[in-house]
Amino acid sequence: MNFLRQHIQFKGHKGSAMIAAAISALLAACSTPPAPHPPAPLPVPAPTGKPVPPAPPVPQRPPQVGAPESTINSQASTPREYRKDAASHLYKLNSNRIYKGRLPPMLHAIGVLDVELDRQGRVIATHWKRAPAHAPEVMAEIEQLVRQAAPYPAPARMGKVIYTDVWLWHQSGKFQLDTLTEGQD
Repeated sequence: MNFLRQHIQFKGHKGSAMIAAAISALLAACSTPPAPHPPAPLPVPAPTGKPVPPAPPVPQRPPQVGAPESTINSQASTPREYRKDAASHLYKLNSNRIYKGRLPPMLHAIGVLDVELDRQGRVIATHWKRAPAHAPEVMAEIEQLVRQAAPYPAPARMGKVIYTDVWLWHQSGKFQLDTLTEGQD
């Protein structure tokens, strides 16, 4: 800043003081503001002699206990065959979320998910083989869609099944599954 003041004085401009003040103000505006003071601690209520019950735990996922059994049976004999039934089931339940037509060349997220189902078509577990880690909100939404779609067609010929599908996620929030995709440009 001193160099700037010397340079302006050397040139002899009449408005040099105003220019120097304006530059100083601009540079000061770019600086980091001081850290705010931490909030004052909240007062602790006086004990009443009654024990306070702990807050109930928040479940991480909806419980599958007592979930309905599927009324549809899949006749697939391999996980690869079964994934067509599962994809059709997901498309039927989420028809307003399916991307219509060919997908564009660039997608917001692509994920590969294993879904484990019991003999009644209920979701036992999900496992990401290739997670779209750059879009955690998409991961959470896919897992939620998978769980909400239960019960799936019951894997009658296999007992239980672990199937894999690729989720192709458009930036609009619509998707296609690789099993039933209409292609990509």
